[in-house]
Amino acid sequence: MANQLDLEEQEQLDQIKHFWKQYGNLITWVLVAVLGAYASWHFYQYWQRSQSTQAAAMFDEVERVVKTGDMVKIERAFTDMKDKFGATAYGQQAGLLVARQYFDAGKLDQAKAALTWVAEKSSDPGYQAVARLRLAAVLADGKAYTEALAQLAEPFPAQFEALVADRKGDVLMLDGKKELARAEYDKAYRAFEPRTEYRRLVEVKLNALGVDPQALLAAAVPKGAP
Repeated sequence: MANQLDLEEQEQLDQIKHFWKQYGNLITWVLVAVLGAYASWHFYQYWQRSQSTQAAAMFDEVERVVKTGDMVKIERAFTDMKDKFGATAYGQQAGLLVARQYFDAGKLDQAKAALTWVAEKSSDPGYQAVARLRLAAVLADGKAYTEALAQLAEPFPAQFEALVADRKGDVLMLDGKKELARAEYDKAYRAFEPRTEYRRLVEVKLNALGVDPQALLAAAVPKGAP
């Protein structure tokens, strides 16, 4: 009986050896690939958290420097942010923040450069849209009306439709094209939700052009409609 068991164990052992000889390398490489992917995923998650933490800390530094108004330090901090964390959301926020500081200080070229960087480098459509809207305002302030309208002709997310039309109206007004401006303001007024505070601002602009948008909307409603 013992010999029978020994023979069965030896046979099983031989089968295992044969199986391992035939598939051992494949199994080993599969395990290596699986463990490597698992380790890579964990490393990527760690790297992402680390990048986010460092980017947040650097954004805090940019924000702190901006409050000092020291343009040399602002430029240095923003350059560091672009070089190290330009692809992050914090990098885009820093660009918008710094651009506003430049604009308030009368440094239009620096403001345009910062906003152009956000508009061209950001992978987030929202940040791109905000940057282009602000860039159009900066360009219009410098009487570069054609360039401002070119920025507003770029693709925008649907939710920015009303804001884009309003900004186009502003640029056209500055350029002395009142009729075209009125059409854009009218488009913006119709696109804004009725309870939006910004809609009231657009209404004021239309009133200044001798247009009562509420009267136009009322006239457009068919008789008998609720």
